[in-house]
Amino acid sequence: MDELVISRSMGGKIKAFYELTKFRLSATVVFSSAIGFMLGASVINYGSLALFALAAFLTTAAANIVNQICEINLDKLMTRTEARPLPSGRLTVNEAAIFGAICLAIAMFLLLYFFNIKAAAISFLSFVLYGFVYTPLKRKGPIAVAVGALPGAFPPMIGWLAATNQFGLEPGILFGIQFFWQFPHFWAIAWVLDDDYKKAGFKLLPSTGGRNINSAIQIMIYTVVLLPLCWVPMYLGMTGINSAMIAMLFGVLFLIQTFHLMRKMDNKAALQLMFGSFIYLPVVQIAFLLDKI
Repeated sequence: MDELVISRSMGGKIKAFYELTKFRLSATVVFSSAIGFMLGASVINYGSLALFALAAFLTTAAANIVNQICEINLDKLMTRTEARPLPSGRLTVNEAAIFGAICLAIAMFLLLYFFNIKAAAISFLSFVLYGFVYTPLKRKGPIAVAVGALPGAFPPMIGWLAATNQFGLEPGILFGIQFFWQFPHFWAIAWVLDDDYKKAGFKLLPSTGGRNINSAIQIMIYTVVLLPLCWVPMYLGMTGINSAMIAMLFGVLFLIQTFHLMRKMDNKAALQLMFGSFIYLPVVQIAFLLDKI
């Protein structure tokens, strides 16, 4: 009986640590990081790609853990977060902090030993910006979204750096596309979750009026920027015309959803825009990879 209790307790702890990493969110970061790595590599070494993906996942997990430690009392106030491992008491802050430190240490070792200092440095900067700058700014105002868009856009750049050890226009445009995509993506989420966010004092929509036409217009403006940006990889010789056309098509469809939000001004339209943002970025990035010259 005691062994069964211990087994269940251990299973619960493992599940809680897994939840602490925000696996699905971290997996999306790994995906865009891997795209950058494969775009930069002249020949893809899948062993190196796997090691890099692990480092990207662990760095993101560490940042997520810092975020949850800092927001433990705020997470208790929101319906969507009250059952997380820390506010629910399934893990202590010390357990989370030790786990996060281990994740970060392993990630930095992998990047420094198997790749290069540039990729490690930008990864560590991303960790710091997300965990210690973006997180406290969420209660200050929409500036948090601009700050959070930086670590959110670093993954494909870090992938390129890990594969090439070279800065340049190529990783810059990968960063730029993901940076501007962050705004309509995150603001659509903030629109849908605005009521829950208000319980914790988060002020993330671009207009002080919250869910209004000014917020919808700003979401549309940032989406427009994606249209010309997605042609740049072709002009840099990274990809060809096919991916540029696909990026334009999905960019226009994405933009149409922002006009739909401006017309309807409701949660349903914002939810559709949110799902549209989840589709847009991976489709465009996969198109770039398949069209790599």
